[in-house]
Amino acid sequence: MTEKEYNNCVNLYADNVYRFILKNLRHEEDAKDVVQGAFEKMWLNRDQVDNEKCKSYLFTVAYNQMIDHIRKTKRISLKESFTEQERGSDKQQYNAKRILSEALNKLSATQKSLVMLKDYEGYNYAEIGQITGLNESQVKVYLHRARLQLREYIVKPENVI
Repeated sequence: MTEKEYNNCVNLYADNVYRFILKNLRHEEDAKDVVQGAFEKMWLNRDQVDNEKCKSYLFTVAYNQMIDHIRKTKRISLKESFTEQERGSDKQQYNAKRILSEALNKLSATQKSLVMLKDYEGYNYAEIGQITGLNESQVKVYLHRARLQLREYIVKPENVI
């Protein structure tokens, strides 16, 4: 990979990689660090990276660094104040985005990544397999199970959209 090809890859895929990592980590600074680390690793290994596969390589590296980051920093967040709903109020909010976000957060890191790559970023099974290191049939099975878990959470009477 030449310097020009590297710069072209940065221009083409930086936003997609950042969105993917940010959606999973939900912390802007951590997402920026992971993405920058992925681009740094690609730059250092540019001699071994095929320009045709730079997107796959970049997402694979970013995904692996995200998983490492999650393992290293198990965040504990303490709440100082509670919303009306958390205090036991019967007032329910039918906020589809909130419910979907809660449902996604119930998934494991792998399941969430697969759902995000397939349904949010639009990758096919083979590309997802390359990014995550799973084979295509594993991707399909894990994705199916994740979607079942999402559906089960979303259609609960207390969560009905």
